[in-house]
Amino acid sequence: MTSLDPVPISGRQPRAVRSALAVLEEVVAAGPGVTAKEISAALQLPQATTYRLLNLLVGEEYLVRLPDLRGFALGRRAARLALPVVPTPPAAARAVLGHLRGMVRWGVHLASFRTGQVTLVDRDPDHPPSEDVVLARHPHASALGLLLLADQPDRRALAHDLRPLTAHTVTDQGELDARIHAVGAADLARQCGQVRADRGCIAVPVREAGTGALVAGLALCGPAQRVAEPNEELVALLREHAEHLVPLLS
Repeated sequence: MTSLDPVPISGRQPRAVRSALAVLEEVVAAGPGVTAKEISAALQLPQATTYRLLNLLVGEEYLVRLPDLRGFALGRRAARLALPVVPTPPAAARAVLGHLRGMVRWGVHLASFRTGQVTLVDRDPDHPPSEDVVLARHPHASALGLLLLADQPDRRALAHDLRPLTAHTVTDQGELDARIHAVGAADLARQCGQVRADRGCIAVPVREAGTGALVAGLALCGPAQRVAEPNEELVALLREHAEHLVPLLS
């Protein structure tokens, strides 16, 4: 059997998987502090089996033991089983975006970074952006993704799939590291034809007031050849509107 071959599943394993999932569901339903005895009774599982499953789920960080060592609660990895919920920007923030859209011919998009990935929360209806899944899975290719990567200490873990989306996509790790460093130094990201060959984007960060934490990114998207130009006036306009968003998104 090679490393690429699937691990064979025995007849008892599917039942164990179902039982482990049932334990997770019971912790969600019962709430933090539910005990092993309560889980065992609710699921009609033998106590030995329940303890074994709980120890496994704690070891894998899907559950945690509470400080009194009696009850259990959801762990860090359990949060990844649910789709992140990002609130819709308030009306005042949407007004800022509308004002910027009225001043430029390019697309204006707002992304949230609060979930640890690029999540578009306000798309320009007249200039549809790339698909959400593309932006979320390939941050190395987009201007918004480069802003996020420049703020991450473990950026290689976030951008681990450096596949080329176009002939212009940067996939060399050394070159990408240099670009990310430049983005962090300038607080400005630019990509030309890396997600779509005919389109490009300029993006600036929106940081939380006081802490400076990165919460969002504001992007202008237009023809790739135009994005490659300095566009100092457009960049200044973009930064001005990003500043207006700070108190509205913090």
